[in-house]
Amino acid sequence: MTLLIVGLVLFLGVHSARIVAEGWRASTVQRLGETPWKGLYSLASIVGFLILVYGYGLARQAPVVLYAPPTWTRHLAALLMIPAFVLLTAAYVPGTRIKRAVGGHPMLVGVKTWAVAHLIANGTLHDVVLFGAFLAWAVVDYAACRRRDRAQGRVYVTGPVMRDVTAVIVGVVAWAVFSFWLHGWLIGVRPFA
Repeated sequence: MTLLIVGLVLFLGVHSARIVAEGWRASTVQRLGETPWKGLYSLASIVGFLILVYGYGLARQAPVVLYAPPTWTRHLAALLMIPAFVLLTAAYVPGTRIKRAVGGHPMLVGVKTWAVAHLIANGTLHDVVLFGAFLAWAVVDYAACRRRDRAQGRVYVTGPVMRDVTAVIVGVVAWAVFSFWLHGWLIGVRPFA
């Protein structure tokens, strides 16, 4: 469990620089330059993610059950993952109505949806720590991003509706591929088995 927590602190800590230390981040980017900052940010993120994954794998070997969700919650979680994938996709498609509808930050709303889906379907301590940490981070980061947007007067404009159609189609296809094949291969759990 210790490595899982260390990985979460490093990964989410790096991703929280704009939340807790906007001034430090801006001055560091200015001092180092954009490319070196992104390189260090990416390196720290990757290291944190690898530690997190390894720690999660170790924690799964000695699970501590906090609650036993009913079987139907797995099906609900699988359904909630559809909008999570669509939201994640919409974060990379410029000018979607989806992005505007969720306040300009669909990735964070997708992370919240992903975390809630997994919290209702998994009741072990390591799952609660992992998904609970991501949920808390996404809630705080979303609030910080919305505050920044309001302060800057940022408005999210939309383009043709085909952008939304693209986000939905790509998101649903990605969900299907991940749910039916990759989740079992990468995580060891088959959502529809």
